[in-house]
Amino acid sequence: MVDLDALEMQALFSRAAWLKEARQRGHAPQTLQGRVLGMIFEKASTRTRVSFEVGMLQLGGQALFLSSKDIQLGRGETISDSAMVLSRFLDGLLLRTYSHENIEIMAKFASVPVINGLSDTFHPCQILADIFTYIEKRGSIQGRRVAWIGDGNNMANTWIQAAVKARFHLVLACPEHYDPDPAVLMAAQQALGNDSEASIQLVRDPRAAAEQADLLTTDTWISMGQEKEQHQRLQAFQGYQVDQSLMSLAHPDVLFMHCLPAHRGEEVSAEVLDGPQSVIWDEAENRLHVQKAVLEWLLSPCPF
Repeated sequence: MVDLDALEMQALFSRAAWLKEARQRGHAPQTLQGRVLGMIFEKASTRTRVSFEVGMLQLGGQALFLSSKDIQLGRGETISDSAMVLSRFLDGLLLRTYSHENIEIMAKFASVPVINGLSDTFHPCQILADIFTYIEKRGSIQGRRVAWIGDGNNMANTWIQAAVKARFHLVLACPEHYDPDPAVLMAAQQALGNDSEASIQLVRDPRAAAEQADLLTTDTWISMGQEKEQHQRLQAFQGYQVDQSLMSLAHPDVLFMHCLPAHRGEEVSAEVLDGPQSVIWDEAENRLHVQKAVLEWLLSPCPF
């Protein structure tokens, strides 16, 4: 997210909209013919893997799924060595990992573009699709109120960065001890300064965050790698479920989003997740269109 400026983000969204319309017309521009993306996964994936793999194929390129268990990276080869070797074969790399430092090391040593497919700190591809979905449904997100309810995780951190780029008001409601990364929060607040169109606020009360929100969003309380904390987390997040009573405090035209997978009855009620204000399936589909735009931007010999 930090590698994009506001104009580049708008260009990506415009291209994603064109690519989505083109697919609906049955048109598939072969802008990445002959290009190959290597995708290294340390974490399980549905939307990230399928959207990037299908996206490369639809644009005329190819994607290679590389499980960390199946390549030498899983047997002790360093990330830096892997990055330098794979750069000799591939046109781009995607890494879905635990530690964000792994992505930073790969980007430092790779001679081809590196995409963050998710880390424990950030999830930029998802947030780009979320903002694109909001724009598609409601128009510009600038100056709007976005409410994040739940864990101050990689999604929350990336929403914080996005508030600076897309200039909206973000209110995060997180229980004590589950705040977003303080360094990410401080950097974003400093970057915003006194911008009247955008702000970032951290609160404890979900109702305060939800009040008059234009977009209300959440994520699972127990992410990959946190399974041993399940009992502790379920207790800590009581009162943070997005249910209809919370939605009723938001703007009448509010949208609900979730990056999925969701757990009905935990972070969100089935009534909300499957209700008329939920746009989760469009949000999931838009991962494909936005990521095709990202792939073209990074890998095409003639980017838009």
